[in-house]
Amino acid sequence: MHTAQVIEYYENPRNVGTIADADGVGVVGTPASGEMMKLTIKVSQDRIVDAKFKAFGCPTAIAASSLITELIKEHTIQEVLDITDRQVDEALGGLPPDKVRYAELAEKVLKAAIHNYISHLNNKGESK
Repeated sequence: MHTAQVIEYYENPRNVGTIADADGVGVVGTPASGEMMKLTIKVSQDRIVDAKFKAFGCPTAIAASSLITELIKEHTIQEVLDITDRQVDEALGGLPPDKVRYAELAEKVLKAAIHNYISHLNNKGESK
């Protein structure tokens, strides 16, 4: 049912937690809906230098959240904005149709965290 990649990320999640002084925060879903992902990022010189996640849901939700933190570290904001749910799906070994939504949620939480970061920059009058 689960791919080897999903099992690996579920059993050994990377970057679990919350960055206290995060530069960007994204949240999708709710615990009441049975699935939620939260992503916090730290940015320095337009690069994501740290990323942490918290997830509530099935093993695939946790795996997708963990994977996204690894895909984005040390990459520029523009590079991570180009990451798609398809890339998440492929990196998790190809999800079954009823689990593809977790790859979509991972992309959404990533974009939400980036947009939150850019919004903070714009409010400070800085350019992205």
